[in-house]
Amino acid sequence: MSSKIDYYELLEVERTADGATIKSAYRKLAMQCHPDRNPGCKESEAKFKAINEAYDCLKDEQKRAAYDRFGHAAFEQGGMGGGRGGQAGFSDFSDIFETIFGDGFGGGGRQQTRRGADLRYDMEISLEDAFHGRDTTIEIDVSTQCDACEGSGAEPGTSVESCPTCGGHGKVRAQQGFFVIERTCPSCHGAGQRIKSPCRACRGEGRVDKRRSLDVKVPAGVDEGTRIRLTGQGEAGPRGAPAGDLYIFLHVKRHQIFERDGTNLFCRVPISFTLAALGGTIEVPGLDGEDHEIRIPAGIQSGKQLRQRGAGMPVLNARGRGDLVIQIEVETPTKLSARQKELLEEFRATETGEECPQSSGFFNKIKSVWSDLTD
Repeated sequence: MSSKIDYYELLEVERTADGATIKSAYRKLAMQCHPDRNPGCKESEAKFKAINEAYDCLKDEQKRAAYDRFGHAAFEQGGMGGGRGGQAGFSDFSDIFETIFGDGFGGGGRQQTRRGADLRYDMEISLEDAFHGRDTTIEIDVSTQCDACEGSGAEPGTSVESCPTCGGHGKVRAQQGFFVIERTCPSCHGAGQRIKSPCRACRGEGRVDKRRSLDVKVPAGVDEGTRIRLTGQGEAGPRGAPAGDLYIFLHVKRHQIFERDGTNLFCRVPISFTLAALGGTIEVPGLDGEDHEIRIPAGIQSGKQLRQRGAGMPVLNARGRGDLVIQIEVETPTKLSARQKELLEEFRATETGEECPQSSGFFNKIKSVWSDLTD
Protein backbone atom coordinates (compact mmCIF):
# COMPACT_ATOMS: atom_id res chain seq x y z
CA MET A 1 0.00 0.00 0.00
CA SER A 2 1.61 3.24 -1.10
CA SER A 3 2.17 5.74 1.65
CA LYS A 4 1.35 8.49 -0.84
CA ILE A 5 -2.37 7.67 -0.83
CA ASP A 6 -4.40 10.48 0.70
CA TYR A 7 -4.95 9.93 4.43
CA TYR A 8 -8.61 10.87 4.21
CA GLU A 9 -9.12 8.33 1.40
CA LEU A 10 -7.35 5.67 3.44
CA LEU A 11 -9.75 6.21 6.35
CA GLU A 12 -12.71 6.67 3.98
CA VAL A 13 -13.78 10.00 5.50
CA GLU A 14 -14.41 13.49 4.17
CA ARG A 15 -11.74 16.16 4.63
CA THR A 16 -14.20 18.06 6.81
CA ALA A 17 -14.81 15.10 9.15
CA ASP A 18 -14.55 15.81 12.86
CA GLY A 19 -12.35 13.91 15.31
CA ALA A 20 -15.07 11.51 16.42
CA THR A 21 -15.86 10.51 12.84
CA ILE A 22 -12.20 9.91 12.04
CA LYS A 23 -11.77 7.81 15.18
CA SER A 24 -14.82 5.70 14.38
CA ALA A 25 -13.66 5.09 10.79
CA TYR A 26 -10.18 4.14 11.98
CA ARG A 27 -11.49 1.59 14.47
CA LYS A 28 -13.70 -0.01 11.86
CA LEU A 29 -10.89 -0.37 9.31
CA ALA A 30 -8.36 -1.48 11.94
CA MET A 31 -10.66 -4.34 12.94
CA GLN A 32 -11.00 -5.40 9.29
CA CYS A 33 -7.31 -5.24 8.44
CA HIS A 34 -5.75 -6.41 11.71
CA PRO A 35 -3.01 -9.03 11.05
CA ASP A 36 -4.57 -11.38 13.61
CA ARG A 37 -7.71 -11.54 11.50
CA ASN A 38 -5.78 -11.88 8.25
CA PRO A 39 -2.80 -14.15 9.02
CA GLY A 40 -0.21 -14.25 6.24
CA CYS A 41 -1.95 -11.55 4.16
CA LYS A 42 0.70 -9.01 3.20
CA GLU A 43 -1.84 -6.65 1.68
CA SER A 44 -3.88 -6.46 4.91
CA GLU A 45 -0.73 -5.96 6.94
CA ALA A 46 0.37 -3.09 4.69
CA LYS A 47 -3.06 -1.47 4.81
CA PHE A 48 -3.15 -1.84 8.60
CA LYS A 49 0.15 0.05 8.85
CA ALA A 50 -1.06 2.70 6.42
CA ILE A 51 -4.33 3.45 8.25
CA ASN A 52 -2.43 3.64 11.54
CA GLU A 53 -0.09 6.15 9.96
CA ALA A 54 -3.06 8.13 8.64
CA TYR A 55 -4.92 8.10 11.96
CA ASP A 56 -1.81 9.07 13.91
CA CYS A 57 -1.61 12.19 11.76
CA LEU A 58 -5.27 13.18 11.54
CA LYS A 59 -6.12 12.66 15.22
CA ASP A 60 -3.60 15.36 16.15
CA GLU A 61 -4.95 18.84 15.36
CA GLN A 62 -1.53 20.36 14.75
CA LYS A 63 -0.28 17.51 12.54
CA ARG A 64 -3.59 17.50 10.67
CA ALA A 65 -3.28 21.22 10.01
CA ALA A 66 0.22 20.70 8.62
CA TYR A 67 -0.99 17.80 6.45
CA ASP A 68 -3.94 19.81 5.13
CA ARG A 69 -1.54 22.55 4.11
CA PHE A 70 1.49 20.62 2.87
CA GLY A 71 0.22 17.09 2.32
CA HIS A 72 2.75 14.26 2.66
CA ALA A 73 5.60 16.73 2.21
CA ALA A 74 5.09 17.74 5.84
CA PHE A 75 6.43 14.35 6.95
CA GLU A 76 8.81 13.23 4.23
CA GLN A 77 11.96 14.00 6.24
CA GLY A 78 11.40 11.53 9.04
CA GLY A 79 8.35 13.00 10.70
CA MET A 80 6.05 9.96 10.32
CA GLY A 81 8.32 7.09 9.43
CA GLY A 82 9.37 7.89 5.87
CA GLY A 83 12.67 9.07 4.44
CA ARG A 84 16.34 8.64 5.30
CA GLY A 85 16.08 5.08 6.49
CA GLY A 86 14.52 5.99 9.80
CA GLN A 87 17.30 8.34 10.88
CA ALA A 88 16.51 11.03 13.44
CA GLY A 89 16.92 14.00 11.11
CA PHE A 90 13.77 16.08 11.69
CA SER A 91 14.85 19.58 10.77
CA ASP A 92 12.45 19.90 7.83
CA PHE A 93 9.62 18.44 9.90
CA SER A 94 10.26 21.05 12.58
CA ASP A 95 10.51 23.87 10.06
CA ILE A 96 7.11 23.06 8.58
CA PHE A 97 5.40 22.99 11.96
CA GLU A 98 7.17 26.12 13.12
CA THR A 99 5.95 27.89 9.96
CA ILE A 100 2.36 27.22 11.05
CA PHE A 101 2.51 27.25 14.84
CA GLY A 102 5.65 29.23 15.67
CA ASP A 103 8.89 28.24 17.35
CA GLY A 104 7.12 27.00 20.47
CA PHE A 105 5.43 23.99 18.80
CA GLY A 106 6.27 20.84 20.67
CA GLY A 107 9.49 22.37 21.91
CA GLY A 108 10.83 22.09 18.37
CA GLY A 109 12.20 25.61 18.22
CA ARG A 110 15.07 27.07 20.13
CA GLN A 111 15.03 26.26 23.82
CA GLN A 112 12.86 28.78 25.68
CA THR A 113 14.72 30.78 28.30
CA ARG A 114 13.93 29.46 31.76
CA ARG A 115 12.64 32.26 33.95
CA GLY A 116 13.76 32.64 37.55
CA ALA A 117 11.53 31.39 40.35
CA ASP A 118 8.90 33.57 42.01
CA LEU A 119 9.48 34.26 45.69
CA ARG A 120 7.16 34.89 48.66
CA TYR A 121 7.69 37.28 51.56
CA ASP A 122 5.28 37.54 54.52
CA MET A 123 4.94 40.98 56.07
CA GLU A 124 3.07 41.85 59.26
CA ILE A 125 1.52 45.31 59.54
CA SER A 126 -0.72 47.07 62.05
CA LEU A 127 -4.34 48.03 61.42
CA GLU A 128 -3.19 51.66 61.42
CA ASP A 129 -0.74 50.83 58.61
CA ALA A 130 -3.56 49.17 56.70
CA PHE A 131 -5.69 52.30 57.18
CA HIS A 132 -3.13 54.94 56.22
CA GLY A 133 -0.79 52.95 53.99
CA ARG A 134 2.92 52.63 54.62
CA ASP A 135 6.28 52.99 52.88
CA THR A 136 8.80 50.52 54.24
CA THR A 137 12.02 48.70 53.35
CA ILE A 138 12.54 44.95 53.51
CA GLU A 139 15.66 42.85 53.24
CA ILE A 140 15.71 39.47 51.51
CA ASP A 141 18.30 36.87 50.54
CA VAL A 142 17.85 36.16 46.85
CA SER A 143 19.76 34.92 43.81
CA THR A 144 20.79 37.88 41.65
CA GLN A 145 22.67 38.22 38.39
CA CYS A 146 26.39 37.58 38.69
CA ASP A 147 28.30 40.82 38.19
CA ALA A 148 31.50 39.09 37.15
CA CYS A 149 30.04 37.38 34.05
CA GLU A 150 26.99 39.65 33.68
CA GLY A 151 24.75 36.62 34.00
CA SER A 152 26.19 34.61 31.09
CA GLY A 153 27.77 31.94 33.31
CA ALA A 154 30.98 32.05 31.27
CA GLU A 155 34.32 33.19 32.62
CA PRO A 156 35.00 36.81 31.57
CA GLY A 157 36.81 36.82 28.24
CA THR A 158 35.16 33.60 27.07
CA SER A 159 31.85 33.00 25.33
CA VAL A 160 28.87 30.67 25.49
CA GLU A 161 28.62 28.15 22.65
CA SER A 162 25.61 26.47 21.10
CA CYS A 163 25.28 22.82 22.16
CA PRO A 164 26.60 20.63 19.29
CA THR A 165 24.35 17.70 20.22
CA CYS A 166 21.01 19.47 19.85
CA GLY A 167 22.11 22.44 17.76
CA GLY A 168 20.90 24.83 20.44
CA HIS A 169 17.36 23.44 20.53
CA GLY A 170 17.71 22.01 24.03
CA LYS A 171 15.92 18.85 22.88
CA VAL A 172 16.68 15.93 20.59
CA ARG A 173 14.30 13.79 18.58
CA ALA A 174 14.30 10.11 17.75
CA GLN A 175 11.93 7.95 15.75
CA GLN A 176 10.28 4.84 17.16
CA GLY A 177 8.01 3.17 14.63
CA PHE A 178 5.33 5.62 13.62
CA PHE A 179 6.09 7.99 16.52
CA VAL A 180 8.55 10.83 17.03
CA ILE A 181 9.96 10.94 20.56
CA GLU A 182 11.33 14.21 21.86
CA ARG A 183 13.66 14.24 24.86
CA THR A 184 15.73 16.79 26.76
CA CYS A 185 19.22 16.99 25.36
CA PRO A 186 21.53 14.82 27.51
CA SER A 187 24.54 17.05 26.80
CA CYS A 188 23.21 20.49 27.78
CA HIS A 189 20.25 19.29 29.90
CA GLY A 190 17.85 21.48 27.95
CA ALA A 191 19.85 24.71 28.09
CA GLY A 192 20.76 24.64 24.39
CA GLN A 193 24.16 26.08 25.29
CA ARG A 194 27.53 24.84 26.46
CA ILE A 195 30.03 26.67 28.63
CA LYS A 196 33.63 25.53 28.26
CA SER A 197 34.99 27.88 30.93
CA PRO A 198 32.42 28.43 33.71
CA CYS A 199 32.57 31.67 35.67
CA ARG A 200 34.45 31.10 38.92
CA ALA A 201 32.27 33.57 40.83
CA CYS A 202 28.95 31.82 40.08
CA ARG A 203 30.24 28.42 38.90
CA GLY A 204 28.52 28.79 35.56
CA GLU A 205 25.06 29.54 36.95
CA GLY A 206 25.07 33.20 36.00
CA ARG A 207 23.65 34.13 39.41
CA VAL A 208 24.82 34.39 43.01
CA ASP A 209 23.06 34.73 46.37
CA LYS A 210 22.98 38.23 47.81
CA ARG A 211 21.13 40.18 50.48
CA ARG A 212 19.06 42.96 48.95
CA SER A 213 17.04 45.86 50.30
CA LEU A 214 13.77 46.63 48.56
CA ASP A 215 11.40 49.57 49.00
CA VAL A 216 7.78 48.50 49.41
CA LYS A 217 4.75 50.77 49.21
CA VAL A 218 1.75 49.40 51.12
CA PRO A 219 -1.38 51.18 49.81
CA ALA A 220 -4.17 52.34 52.11
CA GLY A 221 -7.05 49.89 52.49
CA VAL A 222 -5.13 46.61 52.29
CA ASP A 223 -6.55 43.64 54.16
CA GLU A 224 -5.38 40.31 55.53
CA GLY A 225 -3.93 38.25 52.67
CA THR A 226 -3.54 41.17 50.27
CA ARG A 227 -0.73 40.39 47.84
CA ILE A 228 1.75 42.96 46.52
CA ARG A 229 3.70 41.98 43.41
CA LEU A 230 7.18 43.34 42.73
CA THR A 231 7.88 42.45 39.12
CA GLY A 232 11.38 41.19 38.39
CA GLN A 233 12.44 41.21 42.06
CA GLY A 234 12.33 37.45 42.49
CA GLU A 235 15.05 34.92 41.83
CA ALA A 236 17.32 35.70 38.89
CA GLY A 237 17.03 33.32 35.95
CA PRO A 238 19.99 31.09 35.11
CA ARG A 239 22.55 32.43 32.63
CA GLY A 240 20.91 35.76 31.97
CA ALA A 241 17.30 34.54 31.90
CA PRO A 242 14.62 36.95 33.19
CA ALA A 243 14.10 37.15 36.94
CA GLY A 244 10.93 35.95 38.64
CA ASP A 245 8.62 38.11 40.71
CA LEU A 246 8.47 38.76 44.44
CA TYR A 247 5.05 38.42 46.06
CA ILE A 248 4.56 40.11 49.43
CA PHE A 249 1.67 38.66 51.46
CA LEU A 250 0.31 41.04 54.10
CA HIS A 251 -0.86 39.96 57.54
CA VAL A 252 -2.71 42.51 59.70
CA LYS A 253 -2.06 42.31 63.45
CA ARG A 254 -5.03 42.13 65.79
CA HIS A 255 -6.08 45.54 67.12
CA GLN A 256 -6.81 46.23 70.78
CA ILE A 257 -10.08 48.03 70.06
CA PHE A 258 -11.24 47.61 66.50
CA GLU A 259 -12.20 44.55 64.51
CA ARG A 260 -12.43 44.67 60.75
CA ASP A 261 -15.09 43.31 58.42
CA GLY A 262 -14.23 44.28 54.86
CA THR A 263 -14.20 48.08 54.83
CA ASN A 264 -16.20 48.37 58.07
CA LEU A 265 -14.69 48.81 61.52
CA PHE A 266 -16.42 47.31 64.55
CA CYS A 267 -15.93 47.96 68.27
CA ARG A 268 -17.77 47.45 71.53
CA VAL A 269 -18.40 50.56 73.64
CA PRO A 270 -19.47 50.32 77.32
CA ILE A 271 -21.73 53.13 78.58
CA SER A 272 -23.23 53.86 81.98
CA PHE A 273 -26.78 52.80 82.72
CA THR A 274 -27.76 56.42 83.31
CA LEU A 275 -26.52 57.42 79.83
CA ALA A 276 -28.38 54.44 78.39
CA ALA A 277 -31.55 55.50 80.21
CA LEU A 278 -31.39 59.24 79.60
CA GLY A 279 -29.54 59.32 76.26
CA GLY A 280 -26.76 61.66 75.24
CA THR A 281 -23.59 61.59 73.12
CA ILE A 282 -20.20 59.92 73.28
CA GLU A 283 -16.99 60.45 71.31
CA VAL A 284 -15.20 57.46 69.77
CA PRO A 285 -11.66 58.06 68.45
CA GLY A 286 -11.22 56.63 64.95
CA LEU A 287 -8.18 55.31 63.10
CA ASP A 288 -8.26 58.49 61.05
CA GLY A 289 -7.24 60.46 64.17
CA GLU A 290 -10.60 62.16 64.55
CA ASP A 291 -13.12 61.89 67.39
CA HIS A 292 -16.46 60.74 66.02
CA GLU A 293 -19.47 61.92 67.96
CA ILE A 294 -22.09 59.21 68.38
CA ARG A 295 -25.60 60.07 69.56
CA ILE A 296 -27.02 57.64 72.12
CA PRO A 297 -30.83 57.46 72.03
CA ALA A 298 -32.60 57.31 75.41
CA GLY A 299 -33.51 53.82 76.54
CA ILE A 300 -30.89 52.03 74.42
CA GLN A 301 -30.26 48.39 75.33
CA SER A 302 -27.09 46.30 75.44
CA GLY A 303 -26.24 44.76 72.09
CA LYS A 304 -27.75 47.59 70.06
CA GLN A 305 -25.49 48.63 67.18
CA LEU A 306 -25.04 52.20 65.97
CA ARG A 307 -23.44 53.09 62.64
CA GLN A 308 -21.31 56.09 61.73
CA ARG A 309 -21.17 56.40 57.94
CA GLY A 310 -17.81 56.96 56.26
CA ALA A 311 -15.71 56.45 59.41
CA GLY A 312 -14.41 52.98 58.50
CA MET A 313 -11.53 51.66 56.37
CA PRO A 314 -10.55 53.18 53.02
CA VAL A 315 -11.53 51.25 49.90
CA LEU A 316 -8.39 49.74 48.33
CA ASN A 317 -7.41 51.49 45.09
CA ALA A 318 -10.67 53.44 45.05
CA ARG A 319 -12.44 56.35 46.70
CA GLY A 320 -14.67 56.20 49.75
CA ARG A 321 -14.58 54.55 53.13
CA GLY A 322 -16.61 52.00 54.99
CA ASP A 323 -18.56 52.56 58.21
CA LEU A 324 -17.75 52.56 61.90
CA VAL A 325 -20.12 50.22 63.74
CA ILE A 326 -20.24 50.37 67.54
CA GLN A 327 -22.07 47.89 69.73
CA ILE A 328 -23.45 49.29 72.96
CA GLU A 329 -22.71 47.45 76.19
CA VAL A 330 -24.69 48.90 79.14
CA GLU A 331 -22.55 48.65 82.26
CA THR A 332 -24.11 48.06 85.67
CA PRO A 333 -22.35 50.08 88.41
CA THR A 334 -20.41 48.03 90.93
CA LYS A 335 -19.17 50.79 93.26
CA LEU A 336 -21.81 53.18 94.62
CA SER A 337 -21.56 55.88 97.23
CA ALA A 338 -24.09 56.07 100.05
CA ARG A 339 -25.85 58.99 98.32
CA GLN A 340 -26.05 57.10 95.02
CA LYS A 341 -27.54 54.09 96.78
CA GLU A 342 -30.05 56.35 98.46
CA LEU A 343 -31.08 57.87 95.15
CA LEU A 344 -31.44 54.44 93.56
CA GLU A 345 -33.57 53.26 96.45
CA GLU A 346 -35.83 56.25 95.93
CA PHE A 347 -36.03 55.44 92.23
CA ARG A 348 -36.88 51.81 92.94
CA ALA A 349 -39.68 52.90 95.26
CA THR A 350 -41.26 54.79 92.38
CA GLU A 351 -40.99 51.98 89.80
CA THR A 352 -44.26 50.85 88.22
CA GLY A 353 -42.87 48.19 85.84
CA GLU A 354 -43.45 50.32 82.80
CA GLU A 355 -39.88 51.62 82.96
CA CYS A 356 -38.51 48.23 81.89
CA PRO A 357 -41.21 46.59 79.74
CA GLN A 358 -39.06 43.68 78.66
CA SER A 359 -38.24 42.46 82.16
CA SER A 360 -41.79 42.99 83.50
CA GLY A 361 -43.22 41.23 80.46
CA PHE A 362 -40.86 38.29 80.95
CA PHE A 363 -41.81 37.79 84.60
CA ASN A 364 -45.50 38.08 83.76
CA LYS A 365 -45.06 35.23 81.28
CA ILE A 366 -43.28 33.14 83.93
CA LYS A 367 -46.13 33.70 86.38
CA SER A 368 -48.68 32.73 83.71
CA VAL A 369 -46.85 29.49 82.90
CA TRP A 370 -46.44 28.62 86.57
CA SER A 371 -50.14 29.30 87.19
CA ASP A 372 -51.15 26.94 84.36
CA LEU A 373 -48.97 24.17 85.79
CA THR A 374 -50.39 24.45 89.30
CA ASP A 375 -54.11 24.64 88.29
